Amino acid sequence: MDLSERIARLRKSWRPGHVLLVIPLALIVVITVVDILAPEDIRLGPLLVIAPAITASFAGPLSTAVIGILAVAGQAYIGLHFGLLTSRSVLVQIAAIAVLSALVVFYCLMRERHGRELARVRSVAEAAQQILLWPLPDRIGPLRVASLYLAAEDEALIGGDLYAATRTGGGTHVMIGDVRGKGLAAVGEAALLLGAFREAAHQHTSLPALAAALERSVGRYQADFEPEGEAGERFVTALLLEIPDHDPIIRMTSCGHPAPLLLSPGHSVSVPSLHPAPPLGVGGTGQTGYTVDVFTFEEGDTLLLYTDGIIEARSREGDFYPFAERAARWTDSSPETLLRHLRRDLLAHAGGYLGDDAAVIAIHRAPAGNSGIHHGEAARPDSSPHGPGGTGPSREC
Repeated sequence: MDLSERIARLRKSWRPGHVLLVIPLALIVVITVVDILAPEDIRLGPLLVIAPAITASFAGPLSTAVIGILAVAGQAYIGLHFGLLTSRSVLVQIAAIAVLSALVVFYCLMRERHGRELARVRSVAEAAQQILLWPLPDRIGPLRVASLYLAAEDEALIGGDLYAATRTGGGTHVMIGDVRGKGLAAVGEAALLLGAFREAAHQHTSLPALAAALERSVGRYQADFEPEGEAGERFVTALLLEIPDHDPIIRMTSCGHPAPLLLSPGHSVSVPSLHPAPPLGVGGTGQTGYTVDVFTFEEGDTLLLYTDGIIEARSREGDFYPFAERAARWTDSSPETLLRHLRRDLLAHAGGYLGDDAAVIAIHRAPAGNSGIHHGEAARPDSSPHGPGGTGPSREC
């Protein structure tokens, strides 16, 4: 192995924490020298224990042990310099530094062990959360899609917000929802609704029938698992969409969920006027209780679906995030670029912290020449591309 390869391997193995080892080494040298030069009635040797204590904050047990040995050696050198190495006082000081250094090394060992256990738990949790909330494909039929999820719960990738999309014959069904509550406590109900949607979207050709099926699933879940003290207090807002491949329209059924933003080229933003039904889990709403609202969705338009964590994000002054106003800046951007701008702008507005989970989906109808069919899930031939309930396309604000 030549010199250049050895240097390359050394650089690869070198970590930023190694540079910080200069600090405890310098402390050992400084304390030892000052103790030797100071008057006889001043003894600074016991302060050498500071060196391994500091090392433990940025280095592992091996480096901490080495610094502890050097600290003990420093105290021994001080005793040897004054001819007091075998005196009771110096031996007690050496023993004290050795014991304290050993305790610090033990702390480092336990910290690394807990760190490895936490890393394993996090990896399992992240895998489970990724399986639960499948990432949306970049293309679904003629649609370009991008999604963003910001969980309010620390160390969580997802919380009570949810979204899913599936291909049905000649079109795409999309759902975005928000479970009451946030963080990991709401993940179970979110998992139920996601699984129910992925199955029911292929069995029910109309949005009202799909909404009624989801209501039944949520009702069964609450009957089996809802805590007694929260009876009637748990529900899910949801927005269901059907987007035909070849018709410039979009059908929506709202179950208490905020209306999306419709972005058109030229910084135009409109809010469709929906007729929402009660949230899922409130109970009592049959299939006839859901309304299908139909709007135009032309080539070049982008639909922004979101949960209330977006519009309820507050600045330090208490101002809500002006979602529609900010989104109007990027109506001509691709879905990926649009959400990248929104994420940066939202976190800057909220000071880097969101009080609630937040999810956004950008759906862009690409021009006909660029609309390759990408199946997020297998298409079902028994699904109709035209669900009932709409009287014709309209664009409302």
